Amino acid sequence: MNVRHIDGINKGKLLIYTLSTCVWCKKTKAFLNSLGVGYDFVEVDVLSSEEKESTLVEIKRFNPQCSFPTLVVNDEQCIIGYNESKIKGVLGL
Repeated sequence: MNVRHIDGINKGKLLIYTLSTCVWCKKTKAFLNSLGVGYDFVEVDVLSSEEKESTLVEIKRFNPQCSFPTLVVNDEQCIIGYNESKIKGVLGL
């Protein structure tokens, strides 16, 4: 899986699954950037077919509808869509 990292404050393991063309995905990453939080992200639509298939299976573990963005926190919690208050809440901000 082609995971990219953005440096910032460590608030746990944050992995966001995005689409490169998704406005809400871009807004979610910009919001995390504005908070100064470190996170990893995967742009699912630019993955190879094999990588995309396995990544979609992984996303469906947390978000059965497989919508974007999907933010997985510490491999436990999932925030679906762009939601500033939920993100701040789960990060303790």
